[in-house]
Amino acid sequence: MDKELTPLNNTKSHQTEDKQDSAMELIIANKKLAFQLVEKEKRAAELLITTSELAFQLIEKDKRAAELVIANKELEYQNQEKENRAAELAIANKELAYQNKEKEKRAAELVIANKELVFQNKEKEKRASELLTANKELAFQNKEKENRAAELVIANKELAYQNKEKEKRAAELLIANKELESFTFISSHDLQEPLRKIQTFSSRILTEEYDYLSAKGKHYFERMQLSALHMQTLINDLIAYSRTNKTEMKYEYSELNKIVGEVMITLDKELKKKNVTIELHQICELKIIKFQFHQLLQNLISNAIKFCKLEVNPHIIIKGVFVKYDASNTEKFMLKENHYHISVSDNGIGFDPQFKHRIFEVFQRLNQKNDYEGTGIGLTIVRKIVENHNGIITADSEIDKGARFDIYIPAN
Repeated sequence: MDKELTPLNNTKSHQTEDKQDSAMELIIANKKLAFQLVEKEKRAAELLITTSELAFQLIEKDKRAAELVIANKELEYQNQEKENRAAELAIANKELAYQNKEKEKRAAELVIANKELVFQNKEKEKRASELLTANKELAFQNKEKENRAAELVIANKELAYQNKEKEKRAAELLIANKELESFTFISSHDLQEPLRKIQTFSSRILTEEYDYLSAKGKHYFERMQLSALHMQTLINDLIAYSRTNKTEMKYEYSELNKIVGEVMITLDKELKKKNVTIELHQICELKIIKFQFHQLLQNLISNAIKFCKLEVNPHIIIKGVFVKYDASNTEKFMLKENHYHISVSDNGIGFDPQFKHRIFEVFQRLNQKNDYEGTGIGLTIVRKIVENHNGIITADSEIDKGARFDIYIPAN
């Protein structure tokens, strides 16, 4: 049987159940708490691991950060290098473009060179052909040279013979010169003495015995005097000519106008007689053999006086200039060096141009002997004096238009 519950019992029963329920809840809470503690320990362990992992990661991050700094610097360096490479590449591209242009030029030049080479090859073939012809010509010339050599041997023998002959002629010339000196001595002494006596005695006869002579005798004595005077002039001219060969070659500076003045004093009588006018132009100082040059001018002036026109006063023009030789100048120079140019011109009867070389030959006269006095030696002496000065003399003239003599003498 069931017991009947009282209110007090009910209350205790409820309290007991509540305690049981609280105990159960407490057990459950303890279990839950125990579980949570375990879970907390796990979480703490996990947190410890996580913290360790986080510390490791922080260290790794620091390493990565340091590596990143280094990497950034490396990247910056590489970027700079890339910019340098880019600049170098730009320069290299320009250089390459230039080289390409140069290559194109070289290619064009090569084309031209190839054409030139083809042309040269053709020329070489021509030259080879010409060389073959030249070799044949050379072979021919060698044979000719051998022939010439044989002829030269003969010529040398002939030359040796001629040299011996020249030595003989030289010896003969030496003898002839000695004979000429002897002739000059005889002319200046032995011949002049009897000639002076002939002139003296003929003059005395004409002076003292004039009234006793017939007209024909007087004429003969006058002709004798003229002949003696002509002989005296001839002897004097021969002596003057011989002196041009053996006069000492003493050069000295002399003024042309002074020499002309001395000649005018010497020819004073003739100048006054013919009323001669002498003009001097562009007078210079000369380096000459003074005595010989005096004789040269005296002969030229005497020549101009002698061959003057009738009823026309002689007019003589003398010029003298220094000429500096210039090889680059196209002007014609008579002497290929510095020289003096002296000219003597007159207004006389002149002469035929075809005889301009002949007039300098000894004893040559272009006029009748009776028309003009003289021996024909005067201009020969002039030419000899010019030759003594290593110079050149030329003559130009036309009949009735005067004559001009040009003298060129080296200045050195």
